[in-house]
Amino acid sequence: MEKANIGVIGMEVMGKSLALNIESKGYSVAVYNRTGAKTRAFVEGPAKGKKVIGAYDLKNFIASLESPRKILLMVKVGEPVDNFINQLIPFLDKGDLIIDGGNSYFKDTIRRNNELTKKGFLFIGTGVSGGEEGALKGPSMMPGGEKEAYSLVEEIFKDISGKASDGEPCVAYIGPDGAGHFVKMVHNGIEYGDMQLIGECAWFFKKLGMESAEIASLMAKWNGENDILRSYLVEITADGLREKHKGTDEYLVDRVADITRMKGTGTWTVQSALELLVPIPTIAAAVFSREMSQDKDLRLKMSGAGLINQAPTKRSFHRGELIELAHDALYIAKISSYAQGTALLKAASDKYKFNLNLGEIAKIWRAGCIIRAQFLDEIAQVYREDENLPNLLAAPKFSKFVSKNLEKLGLLVQMAHQVGVPSLAMDSAYDYILQLCSPVMFSAQVAALQRDYFGAHGYFKIGGANKPEVIISPEGKVREFHTEWMLPDRPEKEITK
Repeated sequence: MEKANIGVIGMEVMGKSLALNIESKGYSVAVYNRTGAKTRAFVEGPAKGKKVIGAYDLKNFIASLESPRKILLMVKVGEPVDNFINQLIPFLDKGDLIIDGGNSYFKDTIRRNNELTKKGFLFIGTGVSGGEEGALKGPSMMPGGEKEAYSLVEEIFKDISGKASDGEPCVAYIGPDGAGHFVKMVHNGIEYGDMQLIGECAWFFKKLGMESAEIASLMAKWNGENDILRSYLVEITADGLREKHKGTDEYLVDRVADITRMKGTGTWTVQSALELLVPIPTIAAAVFSREMSQDKDLRLKMSGAGLINQAPTKRSFHRGELIELAHDALYIAKISSYAQGTALLKAASDKYKFNLNLGEIAKIWRAGCIIRAQFLDEIAQVYREDENLPNLLAAPKFSKFVSKNLEKLGLLVQMAHQVGVPSLAMDSAYDYILQLCSPVMFSAQVAALQRDYFGAHGYFKIGGANKPEVIISPEGKVREFHTEWMLPDRPEKEITK
């Protein structure tokens, strides 16, 4: 019997779509699902007549694969991944490859990579973005693991991945062990931010009296060929807002419950940022907003509690100016959010020795994935020009626009509050830029003084109002001080360690 080039385990939406994608590029595929009925339904349904081999136990599944075996796991994250790996190992030979294509937590991927490497097996943690359509027609793929492992599937991955406008495949070797899943995690965090920013704009327009179809038309215009906001998320927002609730004249969006669920990657992104001491307030705001949306019963109770006694301020706005303001504000907020995400990638690259190429990552996000956007071509370009950018906002391409138009983002936040629309993501994107560009943060000076006052934690010093740099010793060490607050004359002393 002719053996399959690659095997796919997991016949849910993503697994089936990827199997069909792989087969359509000229490869033969073996498929397996824990529930045999799902395997049979796939083989006798969408895969009928194709080079797809159905297997109904793991031994036969492994036997149907050419060596070295390449197995793509598309199963639920967590324990199911470990369970399948443990079931596969007795049937595998050293040098065989297991690929985890789910949204696994990157530290689990690091652990699995280490464990399998010690046993002589190859492993790749591969982030796959694009949803069902992307998996079927060409996703963005983020593989991390040994380069030797990636070389076994590089041709297949390049063939099945999405293609950018210049024809380049949206896949590249990301880095060792958990690098691929870390990058996919941050991709999803940025996705949370993008969705929240677009949603806040739409809510603002809705509060001003625009119908859903009117907002949809505006979003469609913003998705124009040469518009700086052109992106998949803006595109599907426009399309979704036009949809009518079946059998009524209402728009579907007005009947959809205001509850946004999560699968964990956004939360992991925020947790990782906290561990690495990298501020990502816009992404965090998006996660917190989703959490608030799930407290539906509480929000219904609080809405009738009389906490907000005054109605939102009603103002008249010039429509054209308002739309232009929101357009530019959304773009600035988007730059801010991506700057936060790329800063997190850079910090993780240093901490975990991932050796991430930020320009290359931006390139593979240009097609196939959920955050694909014209904007990513520009990000890839600025990192090609300067791979050592201290922050994405420092790139002249973006800093020029932001410095000229930042007031628009602040004004939009103010106007949203005036009409009663919370704008956590917009506000945090604006404040991130303000903090990032503040040579001295007085709030931090106050907090440092407070910590020293109540806990003798010490503080650093700067040279003065015109010398915001931290004072260092002749030996190059940061000098630390403490004030004896409880003594009458409050003497200051230098702390030596």
